[in-house]
Amino acid sequence: MGLFDMFKKKFETVSPEVASELASAGAVFIDVREPSEFKTGHAPGTKNISVSVIGSKLGLIPMGREVLVICQSGMRSSQAATLLAKNGYNVKNVAGGMAGWRRAGLRVVK
Repeated sequence: MGLFDMFKKKFETVSPEVASELASAGAVFIDVREPSEFKTGHAPGTKNISVSVIGSKLGLIPMGREVLVICQSGMRSSQAATLLAKNGYNVKNVAGGMAGWRRAGLRVVK
């Protein structure tokens, strides 16, 4: 391992459109915002596990499947993606979060 390998991201960032396709194909989709934010509108099929508790909820996330994480802007989901990747998950962060999801014109449910 080279000196700079420890600074490399261990997950990929995907567009909202790609995330929507992956979710439709069976990826686990986790919204890491707080429950009050989740209730204001979220991507279809997402499970709400806030970033503040995701480390203690790893048992709820299937290991053998692709995992997508989303938040409001992409910052908290990046933190969650880092934690999940360090724990062996195949994880992708949704670029722009729910703000990007909405800008892309993708469906939002309450």
